[in-house]
Amino acid sequence: MDIDTIKSVYFIGAGGIGMSALVRFFLSKEKKVAGYDRTPSELTEKLIEEGADIHYKEDVDLIPDSFRSKEETLVVYTPAIPQDHQELKFFVENGFEIHKRSQVLGMITRSAKGLCVAGTHGKTTTSTMAAHLLHQSHIDCTAFLGGISKNYGTNLILSDKSEFIVIEADEFDRSFHWLSPYMSVITATDPDHLDIYGTKEAYLESFRKYTTLIQPGGCLIIRKGVTLKPEVQDGVKVYTYSKDEGDFHAENIRIGNGEIFIDFVTPTETIRDVQLGVPVTINIENGVAAMALAWLNGVTAKEIKDGMASFRGVDRRFDFKIKNDKVVFLSDYAHHPAEIKQSVISIRELYRDKKITAIFQPHLYTRTRDFYKEFAESLSLLDEVILVDIYPAREQPIPGVSSQLIYDNLRPGIEKMVCRKEDILDVLKDKKIEVLITLGAGDIDNYVPEIQKLLNNR
Repeated sequence: MDIDTIKSVYFIGAGGIGMSALVRFFLSKEKKVAGYDRTPSELTEKLIEEGADIHYKEDVDLIPDSFRSKEETLVVYTPAIPQDHQELKFFVENGFEIHKRSQVLGMITRSAKGLCVAGTHGKTTTSTMAAHLLHQSHIDCTAFLGGISKNYGTNLILSDKSEFIVIEADEFDRSFHWLSPYMSVITATDPDHLDIYGTKEAYLESFRKYTTLIQPGGCLIIRKGVTLKPEVQDGVKVYTYSKDEGDFHAENIRIGNGEIFIDFVTPTETIRDVQLGVPVTINIENGVAAMALAWLNGVTAKEIKDGMASFRGVDRRFDFKIKNDKVVFLSDYAHHPAEIKQSVISIRELYRDKKITAIFQPHLYTRTRDFYKEFAESLSLLDEVILVDIYPAREQPIPGVSSQLIYDNLRPGIEKMVCRKEDILDVLKDKKIEVLITLGAGDIDNYVPEIQKLLNNR
């Protein structure tokens, strides 16, 4: 099916962060867009305001008439939707062309230069940063992002003049195998999604396969120390990067007074005094990767400096809600042990003498089962941990798997408790809070506004 000739696009799982970027893309192309999502959210309400017809009840009768022609309608679904979903079954049984989100991204990118960011963690911030660097430069880009950019208030950036498309390449369900990158960053390959892959070796093999898809004439930018032997085609250059070594790295790092400055080292020049717009230490490495991608595609030194200084971050990625002399409160999407460790280290560097408390909502029963010891080890770097129940997402409960597994493995002496998420406000009401962070990829973020209000009213 030709994207230019279809008239209607129907989304099953329209409110996901990746899916909603595609909803916006097709709305921008003046296609009719409708779809289903399980629960209303701020994002789905915005999509409705922008012109999408979205409903929240799984019901074939709610599919509008203008989306019932298989010759004119493309159906897009997220892998999180079960195969017995009534609306998905209707489209399958009636012979509609049905694609996963990643397949549609693959279709869009084949006629462009895809700049893709893959990795277990760091990919949302790195891709959003790279998109900002390119978009505010003379190069420009279109971008499909895995988070809401604070610079643009959206997860979709559009350009009618640039040949570049920045994409967050998702390894879940091997989705990134549908892409044809011109260039790609790989940030990390710490095992994850073992409910899909089964073993650490299969997870790494999936990344190796992904590296074979990079187009000749392009390049791979891989973090130094990543456990992966890439297998690129002839004509693909391989560069390394990290915070302090590799073909691209940072030197002369200066941290103080709430600011971070670095010198950005490339294979042929050093760009001095780059200021990080979001001054947390993990963004030094994310920034090096984003700047490498921009630099290799012609963004100038001045544009790189301007873009890095004006970058405002991503919702739920080290997202400061309160920052004053009395209390600090931030929200972070970290949901893998390695991500949590990096977040905690970054917070500790900023607030060395403060008590740091985290509310953590584990995401998925399988991930908790596979990594509960690693979660406990990362969370043990904190002063206090409040655990809430596991967010199941697409999964059914697993007997014996709960937040208690993490609780039981936290280091001796740490302040800790388990509570229901509905009781968070009552728990916090009487607590002395100096630095508080919510961690997790589930619905813990729904409680952030009320927590913010509670802390501000003290």
